[in-house]
Amino acid sequence: MRTATRFLSRSAASSMVVAAALAFVGVQAAGQTATAATATKSASTVAACTAANMKLTVTEATRPVNHLLLKATNTGAKPCYAYNAPLLKAGADAQAPLPWAQESVPQAVVLVKPGQSAYAGILTYSPDGEGGGNAKTLGVTLAGKSGGATGKEKTLTLPNGGTVFNSAATVSYWQDNAADALVW
Repeated sequence: MRTATRFLSRSAASSMVVAAALAFVGVQAAGQTATAATATKSASTVAACTAANMKLTVTEATRPVNHLLLKATNTGAKPCYAYNAPLLKAGADAQAPLPWAQESVPQAVVLVKPGQSAYAGILTYSPDGEGGGNAKTLGVTLAGKSGGATGKEKTLTLPNGGTVFNSAATVSYWQDNAADALVW
């Protein structure tokens, strides 16, 4: 009978420990849910990046060949989202923006905090492409969540007095670092 009593006491104690642990986990989960809800609420107040709150620069990439790097640095006081890819027009007479490299879609939208940057890689020319011409400027408009323009176009001067673009030219989606932007 002593063995049975001792077994029941140990079982009761184990059950109480399990119940306490589950209660603790429940309290923690409720706290995390509240934190996640607050984070979601604050994330929804972050606006899309625009040319008005971003410093835009374009440089020639050393590698890979036939690539430019577009850098957008947040000069504002609040973070913003760099949605999709930039809308780029190569040259003053360009009729349509460069296509976006669909294989470069990041896992998440790039959040650009004040002083930080987002990057897009630009493939300018490929032997597989057709035609081509030398462009001296690059028209840049940032895209919103739906893919449309968020503001006015900003014109940048291309390096080396101009760059050759042909029909294979594409631009990557915004990335949080230059190396990932230049993979495409």
